[in-house]
Amino acid sequence: MPVATSSFRGHPVHMRDCGRMGYADALTLQREVHRQVVQSRERGVATDAGTILFVEHDPPVITITRRPGAASHLLASSAELARRGIEVAETDRGGDITWHGPGQQVVYPILDLQRLGLRIHEYMRALEGAVIETLGSFGIRAARDEGATGVWVHPDPEAPAAKICAMGVRVSRWVTMHGLALNVDPDLSQFALIVPCGLAGRPVTSMRALLGDRTPTMAEVRQGLLKAFGGG
Repeated sequence: MPVATSSFRGHPVHMRDCGRMGYADALTLQREVHRQVVQSRERGVATDAGTILFVEHDPPVITITRRPGAASHLLASSAELARRGIEVAETDRGGDITWHGPGQQVVYPILDLQRLGLRIHEYMRALEGAVIETLGSFGIRAARDEGATGVWVHPDPEAPAAKICAMGVRVSRWVTMHGLALNVDPDLSQFALIVPCGLAGRPVTSMRALLGDRTPTMAEVRQGLLKAFGGG
C-alpha cells in the first residue's frame, strides 16, 4: 500500500493509495489509522495532521447510516442486490444512504482537527472546496448547495442540480473519519437502487457523463485532489 507525504491546508499529512478494497476492510483500516492519530497526539509525538486514504470500493456497497428513515431509502430487494453483487453495510458516518463502487474515487481523510485548527463546519466546507477546485481544473463548473452537503453541478438549467460528490463524516476525539465520494466513471444505473443521500428527485452524475472521452484517469483525479487539499 504506497504511502507518500502530502499536505492538507498547509499541514503535512500522509497519503495512502489503497487501490480497490472492500468496504469492511477499508473501515477496519480507517479505525486503525484513527487510533494511531489519536495516540500520536496524546503522546505529544505527532509531526503531521494525519493520513488521507484513497480507495475504490470493490465489490460495490450501499452504506446506510443510523439516521431514522435511512433504511427506507434502499429501494432494491435483497435478491436484486445479490444478483448485482452489491453488499449492504451499516455505517457510523453522518448523512443517509449512498452507493460506493468501482469508478468512484472515495477519500477518507483521517485528520486531527485540533492540529489543523478547524471546526467541523469549516472542515466540511474545506472538503467541498477542494472537490470544486479539482473539478474546475478538469473543466467542470461545480458548486455547493446551501440545502445539502456535497458538491453539485447544473449542466441543464431546465433540470435540478445533480450531485457529483457525496460527503459524510464522523468526528471522534476531534479526529475525522469517512469523507467524500467523487463520481469519476461509476455505473450510474446503480444509484437507482437507492434514494441517494435521502434526497428524492435529485439526480446523480459523474465526470464521465459530463466530459465523455475527456474524462481524467483516477490517478489524475487523485493528484488533482491532493493539490487542492494542500491549499490554504
